[in-house]
Amino acid sequence: MKVRKSYVTFAVAAVLTVALMGFGVSAASAAQPKYVFFFLGDGMASVQSNVVEVYLGSLNDTTETQSRKLSFSSFPYEGLCTTYEQFSYITDSASAGTAFACGQKTKSGVICMDATGTTPYTSVAKIAKQNGMKVGIVSSVSIDHATPAVYYANQASRNDYYDISVQLATSDFDYFGGGGPRYPDGKAGDQANIFEMAESNGFHVVDTKSEFDSLTAGQYDKVWAYEEKLAGSSALYYELDRTADMLSLADFTRKGIELLNNSNGFFMMVEGGKIDWACHANDARATIDDTLAFDDAVEAAIEFYNEHPTETLIVVTGDHETGGMTIGFAGTKYTTSFQILARQTMSYEEFDKVIDSYADGGSVDGLISAISQAYGLVFLTESEKASLETACDGGDQESCTTLKLALEDWEVKALVDAYWMSMTPSSDRPSDTQTYLLYGGYEPLSMAISHILNNKAGIAWTTYSHTGVPVPVYAQGACADTFGGFYDNTDIYGKLLSCMGMM
Repeated sequence: MKVRKSYVTFAVAAVLTVALMGFGVSAASAAQPKYVFFFLGDGMASVQSNVVEVYLGSLNDTTETQSRKLSFSSFPYEGLCTTYEQFSYITDSASAGTAFACGQKTKSGVICMDATGTTPYTSVAKIAKQNGMKVGIVSSVSIDHATPAVYYANQASRNDYYDISVQLATSDFDYFGGGGPRYPDGKAGDQANIFEMAESNGFHVVDTKSEFDSLTAGQYDKVWAYEEKLAGSSALYYELDRTADMLSLADFTRKGIELLNNSNGFFMMVEGGKIDWACHANDARATIDDTLAFDDAVEAAIEFYNEHPTETLIVVTGDHETGGMTIGFAGTKYTTSFQILARQTMSYEEFDKVIDSYADGGSVDGLISAISQAYGLVFLTESEKASLETACDGGDQESCTTLKLALEDWEVKALVDAYWMSMTPSSDRPSDTQTYLLYGGYEPLSMAISHILNNKAGIAWTTYSHTGVPVPVYAQGACADTFGGFYDNTDIYGKLLSCMGMM
């Protein structure tokens, strides 16, 4: 019997599809992405993104039950991965990054090497480069920090910033963007300049917004772009503090896409590093804004994906959770008031500078006003509270919000105690456990204010460090279904390489 060719083709395709599904591989995962984005929200687990979504929903909803999805939490595939390191259930960014980039467990503090610091591993980014793809690394913290470093460096200690920077400057990657190096001339300022080293290795170094904006594809073989208006540790400013003339994480991501796009494809790792830093400091509003800045960067990749949907893979995850952040506080029981966080106008880091300005004898009244302006907290008399309660009962929402921000007597006492601690030289402050639990080694008054505002909103924290909870993995595009299920963070390395056809 004569069989039409189209029937044969259909039959073969059907058999192959069934066979692939029998081995746990769907038709979607058979697609090999040409453009691969790996987004890493440092310190970001499910609760950080969920807090942002509830916050966004609360701004326009008085019932406190609405939320607005982030771009990546709407991806069609979601998995969950464990985060432990080789010797501890709670990891740091170096060991977690090594798991993602190199597929191996190691101890905290080690950059893409074994726990002894003697055996180097090869990162997924280096393998992508060896296979003809262009490679870009972007971060909102210093580019020699642990997470970006694991993709291009091998070091026994994450604290060897200068040595890590040397490996960046001498690498064959195509694009670096975001924060600058911590010690461009070495910690003592007596070593070869990293930027000059990078330029001698073919990098075009850009440190102004005008130069950055004028960069075009094919103009330079290799580009290293960093923000000229840097905070103290060479990281970008918190998004809450960033001004319009400063570059954002999304800006660096979009420029990377423009410069890396080529016929052989590219691999780009983008880190939202200051989500972690804000969580370490238990600053919910700074966490929210930097998570939104991270989401904006993901949006840049989605824009590219929409132009190349069958050739692009976007994976978004976190390396660990930071701060033990949770929705719910004993003092507010079953209620939340996330909308009051909108009253905060600066990060704890910027408010530290305000406190410094009062260390030399500024008026207490002036500091009280500064607290209200920066965080929205208000100091009210009993009669003022009574008047607001009457207005709130009458349906005035502004009065209701102001009441939620009113300080109780015990909260005022906590602020007074923290104020005197902040006015005490750091070398003379107590180092006992109780003081650490209150302030975590940060500026006491800033921490006391953050905790009070966060708790009034219905947010609580358990630590100033990392926690050991699993983190979600979101994926969209070619081979995205590979990232569903529950697995270890080391498995992401193999999943990426397998998707790219390099394993």
